[in-house]
Amino acid sequence: MKKATKIQLTGFEMLEKKVNKSGNSGRVYAPVEWVGKRVKIILLEK
Repeated sequence: MKKATKIQLTGFEMLEKKVNKSGNSGRVYAPVEWVGKRVKIILLEK
């Protein structure tokens, strides 16, 4: 079992969303303004 890790980030905006099923994987929608930008997704719960 993986242990929780403390992660500290500096950024410009943050969204908290639920991952939805999409075929054989999951999907999270982001604002169209974020297209082409670098983002990071962090799992908040197990």
